[in-house]
Amino acid sequence: MEVDLIFKVAAVGILVAVLNILLTRSGREEQALMVTITGLVIVLVLVVRKISELFELIGELFSF
Repeated sequence: MEVDLIFKVAAVGILVAVLNILLTRSGREEQALMVTITGLVIVLVLVVRKISELFELIGELFSF
């Protein structure tokens, strides 16, 4: 597993957490929720790409 993926997920998490705190304290709860959902979607896209690569590798391994 690449360490780069872990760092990307951690960076997105830290950025989303900071933005969420700032937006919540300024009274913009709706924008804070949208930032959180956007961060979740970004991380899911990263993970789904890696899972797709894993399935392709398994397919090549078993000659599907």
